[in-house]
Amino acid sequence: DWKFVGLRNYTSMFSDPRILESYAFTMWFAVVTTVVVNVLALLLALGLNGRIKWKRGLRGIYVIPMVISGIVIAYVFNYLFSHAVPALAAQIGWTAGETSMLASESWAWLAIVIVTAWQATPMAVIIYLAGLLAIPTEVYEAAQLDGASAWRRFRSVTFPLLIGYVTINTILGFKGFLNAYDIIVGLTNGGPGTSTMSVAMTIFTGFAGGEYAFQMANAVVFFVVTVAVSLLQLFLVRKREVKVS
Repeated sequence: DWKFVGLRNYTSMFSDPRILESYAFTMWFAVVTTVVVNVLALLLALGLNGRIKWKRGLRGIYVIPMVISGIVIAYVFNYLFSHAVPALAAQIGWTAGETSMLASESWAWLAIVIVTAWQATPMAVIIYLAGLLAIPTEVYEAAQLDGASAWRRFRSVTFPLLIGYVTINTILGFKGFLNAYDIIVGLTNGGPGTSTMSVAMTIFTGFAGGEYAFQMANAVVFFVVTVAVSLLQLFLVRKREVKVS
């Protein structure tokens, strides 16, 4: 028999430690990974856009992580973190490294950030490269004639003209990291304990366990949170664009 419960499932969410912990972990993970990916991607894009040898070959190689399935990448790194790295640490006498990061509640999240950033950075690099290639060379030539240093050219010319691309990478990246699932499943499966349970994992495991109504409410709330965060990001970055321009 069906029974109308009104908003009980929604109110119960805010007193459930599992739900609160999954939201806290997901938000923290998304923020840290977004920052890491954007910093790495911008540095790589600047390097690949400069005068370096084998530029075309490197541009082809760095996109490889992007085309490999996330779950495959996760299982490969699971082996590296669980077996290869501890074995190497034992050989060189690095005691702290003999224990897998994935077995530590304090460090398992960092392993997830590393692997996620490794897979997500290539797409961000492509977007930043598109932005760098769109900047007229005349602008840099004028800055050089004015005696601007490399750092000054980056701060006053390159970065302001890339703000729009930063907006794209930030919003797309943060939204994608909020929905993290496959890499977490392959690396930690939410462990140790529930320390790396994302919201997406909580919803999926809840459905698998028969919590249909409760996790449906969780999914609705998560959708609203994702949209709200994306709109807030867009507002803040657009405000920054206006100040720069």
